Amino acid sequence: MRLGGGLLMVLAVGAAGARYWVLAGVVLAAVVAVLVSRLPSLGTGQLDRYTGGVARLAQLVVFAIVFGAYVVPSQSSYAAGALVVLVVAADFAGLRLPTVLVRWLTVVLLVAAAVLVVLCAVVPPVVTFDGIGSPNVPAVVVAALVVLPFLLPSTGERLRAVTLAVVAVLVTVVALVQLGPIRLGLAETSFRDLLYAADAGQLQPLLTVVVVLATVPAALTTFTDARERFAPSGGLPGVAGGVVAAAAAAFAPVYAVLLVAGLATVVELVLRTRLRHYGDVHE
Repeated sequence: MRLGGGLLMVLAVGAAGARYWVLAGVVLAAVVAVLVSRLPSLGTGQLDRYTGGVARLAQLVVFAIVFGAYVVPSQSSYAAGALVVLVVAADFAGLRLPTVLVRWLTVVLLVAAAVLVVLCAVVPPVVTFDGIGSPNVPAVVVAALVVLPFLLPSTGERLRAVTLAVVAVLVTVVALVQLGPIRLGLAETSFRDLLYAADAGQLQPLLTVVVVLATVPAALTTFTDARERFAPSGGLPGVAGGVVAAAAAAFAPVYAVLLVAGLATVVELVLRTRLRHYGDVHE
């Protein structure tokens, strides 16, 4: 679910800087996600817990921004902040999504991605390919950085990591072919343009439903994950995290939030690699 909610925004952000080379950034992030899928989980030390908590709070903010931009575009900031408040309240009320529901939601989102790929594959693109140009290496790295948090599965799920990687690469390819990097990077809601480009503008209400399914459950599970890391007992630290996330969803630029999520994820992977090395040394 995290991929579905995040990819709607990160491709636009990545394409704005890397142009066609955003695909290289997505591929790089996909390779890293697959390679690190067997790393151990974060430890229970304070640095580990806070790093994991910050990474997931930033992802929560991204889901909320996507929700506001696609579902309530006229009041996107208020809607994003309200979604965070809603999931924080739901978490403290003890609401948890059943595992079977999460699995079915994942299947639905994968089917939606497959439909999008097929639609874009059978319709001639609306832009003319004018060459990919020279790679902007820093922009490619940034693109990989902002995509990576949404490609990481739970520990040990190599098959899931591969599936997410393939989906991300395919969606990136069809988006670039149909819209081109300039149009893709112009707006945070460029996936609406993608449907129109694929002669599927009548599916806009369905896109809204897909966005809700991709963001609301992911926001809830992500906040719960974050809160259990930096505030296992709940209480004031958990509330404070929710307040900060709500304010960021309403007022922070999505670019800044994505960078925070990406950098925190890189630190998390370093910590997980350290744990594996420590375990190998003591075996």
